[in-house]
Amino acid sequence: MFVAHCPGQPPRPIVTDADATGIAWLDLLDPTPDEQAQAAKITGQRIPTRADLEEIESSSRLFMEDDAVYLSTPLVRRVQDDFFVSPVGFVLMRDRLLTIRFTEFSSFDLIAKQITGSKESYSGDEVSVLLLEAVVDRMADILEHLGQSLDTLSRDVFQADQPRQAGRADQMLRTLLRRVGRSGDLASSVRDSLLGMERIAIFVSENKKHDLSEKLRDRMSTVARDIVSLNDFVSQISNKVQFLLDATLGFISIEQNNGMKILTVVSFIGVAPTLVAGIYGMNFHDIPELSWKYGYWYSLALMAASIVVPLLWFWHRGWLARGR
Repeated sequence: MFVAHCPGQPPRPIVTDADATGIAWLDLLDPTPDEQAQAAKITGQRIPTRADLEEIESSSRLFMEDDAVYLSTPLVRRVQDDFFVSPVGFVLMRDRLLTIRFTEFSSFDLIAKQITGSKESYSGDEVSVLLLEAVVDRMADILEHLGQSLDTLSRDVFQADQPRQAGRADQMLRTLLRRVGRSGDLASSVRDSLLGMERIAIFVSENKKHDLSEKLRDRMSTVARDIVSLNDFVSQISNKVQFLLDATLGFISIEQNNGMKILTVVSFIGVAPTLVAGIYGMNFHDIPELSWKYGYWYSLALMAASIVVPLLWFWHRGWLARGR
């Protein structure tokens, strides 16, 4: 979809070149090859493909070509309880901004509503700063939600001790481990997005061939400071994720030790009865119990006692109780 965002009007699909006349923000959303070709014709600039935007080298993400500034970064999009990462590109020209994206982002939709609901005109530089500010705000919201999720996860990991059935404990620990891993993935993706946004802010601010106004430079400096503070918060989140991962793995080790403890008890209580049965199975003539009327029952009682006594001792020591 190829649309134009202009003040006081709803987003307008660009069908002909005239539809883009005087528009400061042109937006390519999951464009077709024909729409990319049309955008290239209107702007006179090369339109990067998705493969171009997914390049990880700084020289491929931030560069100038003719009089246009090419910028790209991966952005995180949260969808209910899940998330994914999609690249976003900016082509900042003297009189307009072209954005290329392959999925909807709430920050872009927010700025689009702000522009269409305003009576004031916007330059391409102003739109780019507005988008950067909105994206950083959205990253902050995601991190805030992630922090709350980790607080809940921490309470679940270190919940009050309660007797648990083995099957339920195993399932609970698997679920906790998946949640910790998913939180770590989200934190890592947000860090990548913030790194890309920080590079964009620095590159645009220091670009001498495309100077921003003093007011926009100040706002860009504020965006850069916000990104630095969010990076510090991401570092804190990452440390907490690692702590919860270690704690979850520790509880898994405890559950495994409990299983080994049960196996040890079972194997031990089988040793004494086997010894008793072996002794009375040797059939020596001078074994007194062989000629005793109650010798057989005595041996059975002795084997039973050799099972019960260790079990009582293990129970007293707490070895037979499930881990809490």
